[in-house]
Amino acid sequence: MRIDLNADVGEGFGPWQAGDDAAIMPHLTSANIACGGHAGDPGTMRETVRLAREHGVGPGAHPSFPDLQGFGRREMRLSPREVEDLVAAQVGALAGVAAVEGVRLRHVKPHGALYNMAARERALADAIARAVRGVDPALALVGLSGSELAQAAERAGVRAVYEGFADRGYRPDGSLVPRGEPGAVIADASVVADRAVLLATRGVVTASDGSALTLRVDSICLHGDTPGAVDLARAIRQALEQAGVELRAPGD
Repeated sequence: MRIDLNADVGEGFGPWQAGDDAAIMPHLTSANIACGGHAGDPGTMRETVRLAREHGVGPGAHPSFPDLQGFGRREMRLSPREVEDLVAAQVGALAGVAAVEGVRLRHVKPHGALYNMAARERALADAIARAVRGVDPALALVGLSGSELAQAAERAGVRAVYEGFADRGYRPDGSLVPRGEPGAVIADASVVADRAVLLATRGVVTASDGSALTLRVDSICLHGDTPGAVDLARAIRQALEQAGVELRAPGD
């Protein structure tokens, strides 16, 4: 058994920082690095890429709607062409910063509202996949298991990475419980670790109504801004290793 453990990092801007990237990075195998849409100035991007390189973590781009004030979590109605352009611009910017550090990006994972909208809207999902393929066909595209985004990667001939969430609640239909609703974010380390092990070993997660969802999961996500994220990452990694699961970035 093998699984990738990823987290959203580099989500700062200037003097403002979200999460403790230096502390969480050693527990990860992949890092989704903000690249200017919801967070991530050039200096923060470069420092985060450097951290990923130092810890042998696979770096990826974490593009979003252009929404610094809303941290990329507000839905925006943009055309597919506009979405394709903004994703290409953000991924390209991070790829350039990474090149200065002698690093090549491994994957792309949309952030926040862009991720959730692309999970259900085929046109947006296809726009993101086209942008990823256009920037670098070797990049993988990370999407919610069972979603339009994961299917768009396959349609575009881009390697799809199917993602499950240890620290987010699921609805019975396989979508995530929206932030702000009860049960949307899970911050209990033992619960999160148990969920990660079930996802990795059985591809199963419990939905908000108590039903069991069966998912294909290549990568497990932990949000870097979840309360106690470093402790959660440590607990997840320890639990996975104790369960005999090998942690490795996709494609390694």
